[in-house]
Amino acid sequence: MKALAITAQRSFEGMRGAGVGGGVKVLAGAPVIEKGMVEEDFKELAAAGVTLLGEVGLGSVKAGEEAGQMVAWARKYGIQSTIHTGGPSIPGSGLIDKDVVLAADADVIGHINGGHTSLPYRHVCDLCEQSTRALEIVHNGNERIALLTARHAIELKCPHRIILGTDSPAGSGVQPLGILRMIALISSLADVPAEMAFCFATGNTARQRNLRQGLIEVGRPADLVCMDRAQHTAGSTLLESVQLGDVPGVGMVMIDGLIRCGRSRNTPPATEVPVVV
Repeated sequence: MKALAITAQRSFEGMRGAGVGGGVKVLAGAPVIEKGMVEEDFKELAAAGVTLLGEVGLGSVKAGEEAGQMVAWARKYGIQSTIHTGGPSIPGSGLIDKDVVLAADADVIGHINGGHTSLPYRHVCDLCEQSTRALEIVHNGNERIALLTARHAIELKCPHRIILGTDSPAGSGVQPLGILRMIALISSLADVPAEMAFCFATGNTARQRNLRQGLIEVGRPADLVCMDRAQHTAGSTLLESVQLGDVPGVGMVMIDGLIRCGRSRNTPPATEVPVVV
């Protein structure tokens, strides 16, 4: 298991350096913790470049106290953890309830709105109120709970804890534009300002995941998505169109300052697109 994680991490890191795959950055090599692992295992994984754990609860370790010990070892060596939340998904998984989530104390409460089946909303509120960890809201989950979670986090004055995900690939497949759709969903139906919803998906994720990309600052990678309001949207600006529930049109993607693609074939056509002069 450790060897596979290290292989995945190094393979994707090496592919990025080779300039293939369209320049896409993949943070790979996330082992799912298993019974019998000891502190030395996490030290070895970290030394080899592994920085993430797979979803706690998808392997043989399901008890909160046992998971909490391994999560603490991982954190000690700079490895970030995420825990499964809600009903079972893949074969071999099971219910991970709020008590297990709180006891494990993983860095990210994964798919807090269920992947796919959510915990009762009262239990979701308990996680928001009794934990200080990141709250991941995903596409492959309960959309009602997604909206309620976003609102509750804002009421608790901790919108900085919300990050967006897709929880894919999963049994329901891979959703193109999953993050953009989540931004439009939360902005339009949870009454969250569009600019804040974009921050959930970018700056919040960068800070919670310790990523160099995701924020626009001197010294950070020039990983940029240029977008505008979709053609014929009812919104007069990009933010207004997203607030109305429309997905924006992507006109260009830059990775490390290099143009990797022009107008997207997946989004609706953007009103204006960047021009290379």
